[in-house]
Amino acid sequence: MLRDATTGDWIGTFEGHRGACWDATLNVPATHCATASADFSAKLFNAITGDCLHTFAHKHIVKTVCFSQCGTKLITGGSEKVVRIFDLRKLELDSSSSNNKDSNSNTTMTQPASELTGAPSQIKTARYICNDELILSSCSDNPDLRVWDARTGIIATTLKTENAVTSIEISEDGKYITTADGKNVTLWDVSSFRPMETWKMKYNMESASVCMKEGKFVCGGEDMWVHVHDCASGEEIGEPGKGHHGPVHCVRFAPDGKSYSSGSEDGTIRIWQTPAKK
Repeated sequence: MLRDATTGDWIGTFEGHRGACWDATLNVPATHCATASADFSAKLFNAITGDCLHTFAHKHIVKTVCFSQCGTKLITGGSEKVVRIFDLRKLELDSSSSNNKDSNSNTTMTQPASELTGAPSQIKTARYICNDELILSSCSDNPDLRVWDARTGIIATTLKTENAVTSIEISEDGKYITTADGKNVTLWDVSSFRPMETWKMKYNMESASVCMKEGKFVCGGEDMWVHVHDCASGEEIGEPGKGHHGPVHCVRFAPDGKSYSSGSEDGTIRIWQTPAKK
C-alpha cells in the first residue's frame, strides 16, 4: 500500500502479487515502485497510477529489491542465493511495442539479467552504495556483509559481523552504513568499510536506524518494543515505545530526524516523535 506519510491516509494499492510481499521500495523521484514477493517474482509499478509495468520472473522466493540511485537499474535477491541486476532502460525499449497497444500492459521480463553469484545462503538484503558502483548484501543464515563490484560481479571485500545481518541502512549522503545483527548495532564508514561504532543491546534486534543530525539511533526486534538510544553513550533514552503486538521488523528515521517509524508483524506501522535533545 502507498500512504501519505503525514496523515497516514491510504493513497493506493499496488496489486498483482500472489504471495507474501517481502520488500517494497520507491525510486528517488517516487515515480516508480518495485516489490519482491514469495510468488517467485519482483514487479515494477508506476507509482502515480498504480499500474504494474513489468514482472521479473525468478525461480524461487524474492526477498529484497532496490533501485540504483540513478534509477536506471534494479537489483533483486532471495532464496536462489543470487543478486540480479536488471537494466530498466532496456526494459523500456523491449516493451515499447506492447505498451503502444495497451498502456496498462504488464510485460514479463525475458532478457537475461546480470547475476552476482557466490553468496553462501539466501540473500536477505541488497543495497546499492558508492554511486551505484558497489552492491552491499547480507544473507539470512550467514554472518558478514559482502561488497560486490557491480561492474565485474566480483566480491570486492567482506565486512565481518558476529551474526547474520537482518537490516542494512544507507545514510542519505551515502557516507555511512547502519546494520543490525543479533544484539549489535554497527555504524560503518563507507570510505574505509571499517566500523566507526558498535553498540551492544540487551535484546535481539531485527532493524536499526541512525540519525546523525539528532545523535540518536532507534532499533526494534523480538521484544515488540521500539528503543531510542544516544549515539555518544549508547544508553537508552526514556521509556521504550510500547504498542506493537508482534516483533518489530523495520525501523527508520524520517529525513528530518524529528520522527521515526516502526513496522511490526502485528500488521501495523507506527510513527513516533523523536525525543528532544537535553
